[in-house]
Amino acid sequence: MIGAGSAGIAAGRRLAAESGLSVLVLEARERIGGRAWTVEKNGYPLDLGGEWLHSADRNVLTTLAEDLGFEIYQRRPHWTMRLRNSGATRDEERDWIAAREANLAARHRAARESEDRPASTTLPPGGRWNFLLDAMSTWGNAVELEKLSVKDNDRYEDSGVNWRLRRGYGTLLNTLAAGLPIACGAAVVRVDHHGRDIVLDTARGRVSARRVIVAVPTSILAAEALAFDPALPAKLDAANGLPLGLANKLFFGFDGDMADLDETGDIFLVGSTTRRETMSYQVRPFGRPIIQCFFGGAFAAGLEREGMAAMAAFATDELAALRGNDIRNKLTPLAASSWRGDEFARGSYSYAKPGHDDDRAVLAAPVDGRIFFAGEATSSNFFSTVHGAFESGTRAAEEAIASFKERAAPAR
Repeated sequence: MIGAGSAGIAAGRRLAAESGLSVLVLEARERIGGRAWTVEKNGYPLDLGGEWLHSADRNVLTTLAEDLGFEIYQRRPHWTMRLRNSGATRDEERDWIAAREANLAARHRAARESEDRPASTTLPPGGRWNFLLDAMSTWGNAVELEKLSVKDNDRYEDSGVNWRLRRGYGTLLNTLAAGLPIACGAAVVRVDHHGRDIVLDTARGRVSARRVIVAVPTSILAAEALAFDPALPAKLDAANGLPLGLANKLFFGFDGDMADLDETGDIFLVGSTTRRETMSYQVRPFGRPIIQCFFGGAFAAGLEREGMAAMAAFATDELAALRGNDIRNKLTPLAASSWRGDEFARGSYSYAKPGHDDDRAVLAAPVDGRIFFAGEATSSNFFSTVHGAFESGTRAAEEAIASFKERAAPAR
């Protein structure tokens, strides 16, 4: 197994439960969890990566978290109130919601057409809410609408039920991985599949295997940081068609409140509705003295290059414009993610370029009944999510198990 993120952990769990198999998970980092990473600051767990149990009412990780005794925060996010909380009138909020629903319907119609096209083509020319729709795409898809396949985007399934874990998503994955044979600091750079055994060149030496599950981000495959010998051009093309966008987070300690909006906390704000270079804010999540800032796309890439101080300065200015200058003295930067600069991620989650809406199936297909592929980018309906990655890992493990049984069956 290559990769101990959500997909690799799921595959490892399924394979470890199968008698007669020897299993080893090779992880490049010195930690597990991949793009689900929980850190502790000021005594609070902060999710620098995956945070939401999306479609929680049918998310396999919801049940697993409950079985492990994790407290699930079931208060659904009031994302639709972001504008009202940020100073918009109720009429403006209603107009925004109507525009958003109209755009979703337009994308769905466009996805039914024979040819794929950029999601930006569904925006009404000069539309009042186009900037906010584009900003939302950088948060939800990690990329601007003009770079996004409308067909692939339309396939994403969301039940609308989104919950969170008080102890963090990364904490859950670490708990699920307990007992698995995981070797950290073992980045795999080459997969030689010429012979009967597959040979993996790693930072800790060579490993031979009969079957391999590859659960690494498309950015690693596209850059050929993990190379295959013989080469797998179809996988390389698919990985290039499914690049990782960027969505980063910044966390402030917050010595204040917004009781005029909601004294219990968990308030959502938006910095601006007239530019796509803006942030979404979650104030006092779980009632904690924290403000979480979320931002994506090219805007996030620029701020990441400038560093955490630039992220904090931008967010502070937006929050001050919304809530007054007094808030500046109540904010203390705690932590920020930098997923583009992460050597083993190089981005946040996958999106399909226009015309590459079928690449997820290509990427997921096994090679020679011996090499199997998992990860959120291989999920046809739950891409960009932790549970989509987890389900893909289970699927790849089942394929690997079936391949042993198929080859063992007597000829007729």
